[in-house]
Amino acid sequence: MQQKFYFVCKKCKNIIAGFEMWFEHGQKCPKCGSNWVETIYNQDKDLLKSLIYDKSNVKNLWHYFDFLPLNDKSNIVTTDEGTAPVQQWEFLEKFAKDRYNVNCKIYVFRNDVNTGTGTFKDIAGTLAASVLKEHGIKEYVVASTGNTANAFAHYLAAAGIMLYVFMPHDALKANEAEVNSYGQKCFKVQGDYHFAKKVAAEFAKKHNILISGGNIDPLRVESKKTWVFEWLRQMSDFPTVYFQALSGGTGPIAIEKAIEELQKYGIDRKVPRFISVQPDKCAPMAHAWQKAKQNNFPNGWQHDYPIYENPITSVPTLATGNPGNYPIIADLTRKTDGDIIIFEEDKLIDLARLIAFETTVRIGPASAVTIGGFFEALKKGLIYENDVVMLNIGEGVRRAPDFMEQMIYTTENVSNIEQCRRVDRNDVKKQLWDKII
Repeated sequence: MQQKFYFVCKKCKNIIAGFEMWFEHGQKCPKCGSNWVETIYNQDKDLLKSLIYDKSNVKNLWHYFDFLPLNDKSNIVTTDEGTAPVQQWEFLEKFAKDRYNVNCKIYVFRNDVNTGTGTFKDIAGTLAASVLKEHGIKEYVVASTGNTANAFAHYLAAAGIMLYVFMPHDALKANEAEVNSYGQKCFKVQGDYHFAKKVAAEFAKKHNILISGGNIDPLRVESKKTWVFEWLRQMSDFPTVYFQALSGGTGPIAIEKAIEELQKYGIDRKVPRFISVQPDKCAPMAHAWQKAKQNNFPNGWQHDYPIYENPITSVPTLATGNPGNYPIIADLTRKTDGDIIIFEEDKLIDLARLIAFETTVRIGPASAVTIGGFFEALKKGLIYENDVVMLNIGEGVRRAPDFMEQMIYTTENVSNIEQCRRVDRNDVKKQLWDKII
């Protein structure tokens, strides 16, 4: 009987039968030791097309079960995540035309409405929990700045799997509380995210417990590739440029994987330009990229990047000061004629207020970084005529209650009726836009 899927080592092309062998060898290729594999499916040529162009009531990413690395549907752990809506934001299109004379279409992918924990990490959570359940895994380890921890805690709890979460010292209290609420174990490490990953790896090795493979883990890549399937299913356009706030960078890796898979199954699409955005107080990849670009990408440029110890940033979910995935993300960025840019953290609150005013969508700080990057890209001339822009709204404000509190800006303390004045909503709008432009 032909296997549904298998792995191929990206480095030596060795074939790995599936998760049983992958887990047995510590999530490394048994031949060369690489931890990066590609998932290959044995499926009918027209099956993917039929799934993508199915306009019926699709409930979750398990609509794509035939192209996800799980063998038995009875092991699925889900809360109907993964079919996040795509919305067109015409007010940003008007801004691009009026201020920069650029005609473009702008879409947002609303991962903030995923039904697990409200971030794009939920789709990795459902796949991870389902695969671990299928293979009888009872304990799991993950290092996280917050959102992955919450998603994995939620889904692994539903699967009856004990999760050990290692968070850096500056992780948001709300994220810590959510992990605890599911009865999962949280270790708050007195150090940055890189140190948290180190301690997590030591704990996993000491107790012989499986640990998350990070940004190139097939559990994460294969789940996030379904974004592209959903864009095709929901949209008549296809993105020519993709924006995402950048911490580790699974998104671009997964998008490229999805498009390679589409091409294999007869759906011809081009990889969009990747424009990744980092907050200015923790932007090692952006700094490395800009240096390489200024020097015309000299030999070995992908391995020349700074490491920031204990970065102090107002966006803890993006606090990756040691960007080990930079060589991969840098290559993908250059290959797609993309860019890695910076947005100033002190503008995030004003931007979130503006988005809520214009759309009633309340975004979290990392999502504000993404949209801020769009404004910055317009200034830099990185958005072209007739571009189709996709902005990844990866989290809502529920992930960061402190951020929500900072969005207070219309309240006035009064002691009598004479101090209460009427307000023209157009004046509020002008004030918000003025702060951004």
